[in-house]
Amino acid sequence: MPAATPVSPVKESAAKELVRPPTDPADRLLTAPIFILSPVRSGSTLLRSVLNAHSMVHAPHELHVRRLTVGFGTPLSRKAMDALGHNQADLEHLLWDRVLHRELVRSGKSFIADKTPANAFAFERIATCWPDARFVFLLRHPASIAKSWHEASPDRRTPEEAALDALRYMKAVQRARRALTGLTVRYEDLTEDPETQTRSICDFLGIPWEPQMLSYGTQAVIQKGLGDWKDKIQTGTVQQGRDLPRPDQIPDVLRPMSVTWGYLAAT
Repeated sequence: MPAATPVSPVKESAAKELVRPPTDPADRLLTAPIFILSPVRSGSTLLRSVLNAHSMVHAPHELHVRRLTVGFGTPLSRKAMDALGHNQADLEHLLWDRVLHRELVRSGKSFIADKTPANAFAFERIATCWPDARFVFLLRHPASIAKSWHEASPDRRTPEEAALDALRYMKAVQRARRALTGLTVRYEDLTEDPETQTRSICDFLGIPWEPQMLSYGTQAVIQKGLGDWKDKIQTGTVQQGRDLPRPDQIPDVLRPMSVTWGYLAAT
């Protein structure tokens, strides 16, 4: 039996102290990219589909560009880039910007929107890479997030584990909300009154509202299933979400965040 091919460990991205904004605005191909910062299972796929239905916004599947890293193969390459004024973080930012710009150009639209939930853990890096980035914070009732996160993979995490894991994302999003300027949208409001919420989003982004956002039609979306990425044709309109959990249904670990986000009265 042949030996298994060793898997290289994921290379760490540039150290925090190397991260700095572009020295020249011309270093960025993208103009005002849009980032949806949300916990997992918060309706970001719905919002992505709604935004992607707009004639000016390209909102592809989760891109995870912050996981794209750059390395120096030799000390000479490092010295060469240093002579040009580039450190590792600079080069990674150029790569991220180029990848997103290529995707935008291929779409033929004006702005790109990325909804990768893990971006909440790197909001400082993203805001530094693109100083003109716009941020939409998508919230949902913490107990609903945890329940959905458990139901998505009940064989992988217990309800208690799902709550703790989802809380990591919630805390990251909250840190981003405190540090950045952006628009906060609640999943429940989006599903209850999609026209009002999408008009608010369009106003924030400085683009005209378009009615097709409410009935985002037939779109090719990418869905992860059984370990593979596969195309799925999705036809949809904005549907109302499930009922909010009662106060006694909120796990203790999620009660503080439920208060912070206004889903539970402070006691």
